[in-house]
Amino acid sequence: MYKRVLIKISGEALAGEKKTGYDFEFVSRVCETVKSCVEMGAEVGIVIGGGNFWRGVKDGAGKVERVSADRMGMLATAMNCLAVADVFKQIGAKACIQTAVDIQGVGERYSTAEAKKHLENGEVVLFGCGTGSPFFSTDTAAVLRAAEIGADAILLAKNIDGVYSADPRTDASAVKYDAITYDEVLAQHLAVMDTTATSLAMDNNIPVIVFALADPENIVRVLRGEEIGTRVTR
Repeated sequence: MYKRVLIKISGEALAGEKKTGYDFEFVSRVCETVKSCVEMGAEVGIVIGGGNFWRGVKDGAGKVERVSADRMGMLATAMNCLAVADVFKQIGAKACIQTAVDIQGVGERYSTAEAKKHLENGEVVLFGCGTGSPFFSTDTAAVLRAAEIGADAILLAKNIDGVYSADPRTDASAVKYDAITYDEVLAQHLAVMDTTATSLAMDNNIPVIVFALADPENIVRVLRGEEIGTRVTR
């Protein structure tokens, strides 16, 4: 259903039950699934958060100045890109890293034109270091990259299976939405993405599909157009 997609994966998802570092068995399952998507003909870009090592605004609050804390988070995402790219290579998939800031030896400097070339050549492109600027989340980076590469959709792979009216872990009356608009997400302050990312997706009319990554095969199901998770559109 979607030719070119941007998948946003949280850093915490890579850690599994350990909550920090990597659960490489799970990472391998995710990479195998993405590889199968590419073999189906999809072009896949990925933005990974850094929460399995450092969440800038949360972990640095009151201890590290915000700009420095955010830059530490950018470095955490670069570490995740290196780990995931290596797993891709081990399973025979082509992957490359582009970073929003210059980090010699980690990846090439982000270029929209070069990213598109890599995608067209069947490579998975891992976008590291967020937007390259503090005060912007990796959610915003994911939407920005999706807009720049002309992605047909953003696949928001989370620890929860969709968008709810409240946190289902703490509110038994929370209702899951099959579809919802950006305006409704913003008006109800729903925890899909931060407001900057949501507004950017709305302005560029990029659909966001929110689903659970616990079963990595959900990525393939979304690409095939199966009705899972929550679809956020205009």
